[in-house]
Amino acid sequence: MPDEGADLLAFNLTKLMHSWRPSASTEALCKRARLVARMRSFLDRRGLTEVSTPLVTAGGVTDPHIESTALDRSDGYLRTSPEYWHKRLLAAGFGDLYELGPVFRDGERGRLHQPEFTLLEWYRVGWDWQELAAEVVALIEHCLDRPEAGPPAFWRSWRDCFLDQLGVDALTAEREQLENIAGETPPGLTRDMLLDYLFATRIQPEFPADRITIVHDYPASQAALARLKPADPAVAERFEVFVGPVELANGYRELLDPEQQRNRFERDNRIRRELKRTVMPIDEDLIAALEAGMPDCSGVALGVDRLVMLATNAQHITEVMSFPSPHPGSP
Repeated sequence: MPDEGADLLAFNLTKLMHSWRPSASTEALCKRARLVARMRSFLDRRGLTEVSTPLVTAGGVTDPHIESTALDRSDGYLRTSPEYWHKRLLAAGFGDLYELGPVFRDGERGRLHQPEFTLLEWYRVGWDWQELAAEVVALIEHCLDRPEAGPPAFWRSWRDCFLDQLGVDALTAEREQLENIAGETPPGLTRDMLLDYLFATRIQPEFPADRITIVHDYPASQAALARLKPADPAVAERFEVFVGPVELANGYRELLDPEQQRNRFERDNRIRRELKRTVMPIDEDLIAALEAGMPDCSGVALGVDRLVMLATNAQHITEVMSFPSPHPGSP
């Protein structure tokens, strides 16, 4: 969970001392540059083509867990991900692609969060999610110089995470049972938010520090833009990759059905309305691209700053960024 108070104190102390200086050392920034070059080389050698897409979108995202940064004068939103642009390229026949660049999420600040951060996102046509998850692991091992004889990646279903560590079947458990396990929680959580809170506070911190963990088969209510598993529609073909307790990547076998996708956007907005959050416009261009026919594919987004943190043993995300995003009201 974002540690706003501690981060604000650290920011203000730094500002009082040397506000003009970069927050990362020259050594860290050079290591970051070398790591970014390795990411590009890894994907280039595997036949993907780098693309560049706009930072401004007309609609933002409907996801209740993500807040888009609105621009003045109704000019749109800063992108939270290049995902929608990439899917339009895929529908137009572009093929395997990747992009490495800035994204923006409002209100996210803490040890692992900044309102502006760097994302690596890529798509594989004709791949299932397991193939893509394996490629994510290969990229992480390549960038972190992990020895081949090191611990192998551990594949674990989301449901088993709850069963093994909390003794509860989170797919079917009553909310009261989940609340009893969680104890005191932030106010106003939906059931899915409560599940995310339990995962982040009770399960994720227990992942072994020296191991890559792939968590997969998330519940259908958390499918986002992933297709549901044909053999078990209670779960989605979605995965997340962790190094130790740090979440690095989130990927899917992509949903191709435009009607299902519109229904999910509308459901998101109903939840946003209940939470008294801004109801977001639906990206009609993405729906049109799905209607035109996006190829069967899988895609993933990886947090570059977090990967650099792991490579440099940094404790705070600002240690690997040239300049952090200013707090509201700061110059």
